[in-house]
Amino acid sequence: MTYCVGLLLNEGIVMLSDTRTNAGLDNIATYRKMFHFENPGERVITIVTAGSLSVTQTTIARLREAVDDIDATEETSIMKAPTMLKVASLIGDTLCKVRLEIDEKLATMKQGASASMIVGAQRRGGPMRLFLIYPEGNFIEATEDTPFLQIGEHKYGKPILDRVVKPTTSLGDAEKAVLLSMDSTLRSNLSVGMPLDLCVIEKDACEVSRLRRIEAGDESFRTMSEAWSRALRDGFTQITL
Repeated sequence: MTYCVGLLLNEGIVMLSDTRTNAGLDNIATYRKMFHFENPGERVITIVTAGSLSVTQTTIARLREAVDDIDATEETSIMKAPTMLKVASLIGDTLCKVRLEIDEKLATMKQGASASMIVGAQRRGGPMRLFLIYPEGNFIEATEDTPFLQIGEHKYGKPILDRVVKPTTSLGDAEKAVLLSMDSTLRSNLSVGMPLDLCVIEKDACEVSRLRRIEAGDESFRTMSEAWSRALRDGFTQITL
């Protein structure tokens, strides 16, 4: 399993993913689940993925193949699509087609495959957009009322986002929020694991502004995790019934 989260804020987009792939207790591996498509200053698209690795890898490969095609058009390439809504539609269509193809191959074994994605994107002159793409290819969009989206093992990391994340949240506080959200998930679910990939896209930059790979044993992450644990324990002891 996995955990990925994306925040849509007034100052930009923040996205975080883990890298653990779990196919049983004796088959745990690390795979990147964050992917970037960029034309700096013109367009940026970041995708994080959860679910069947065969579905997500094939979908990303087909999206890249369509981008690199010399005959690419607005109807086939996410780097040429006229709007971010069209980008979400192209990604959704590709994801759905791949899932159905793999499902058909797995049908004889009475198995299935599924995957979902979060897409953060902006084109020059357009607004920042954040979409959650479902396995069926349909999608929803982050709004001012709900400025964050999650996929995978989301329940453990949702409470802190519900309490602290607003569109006015600064990018610095947003990084802290998604990392603490991930920390809660790491503590509660062994199917989510490090390293972590963190991405920041500043508003109107139309490029990835900051990337960070957080390895197991990262000192700053450990310090933050311990400080959060102390704060929770202190808060708990101060509450009276």
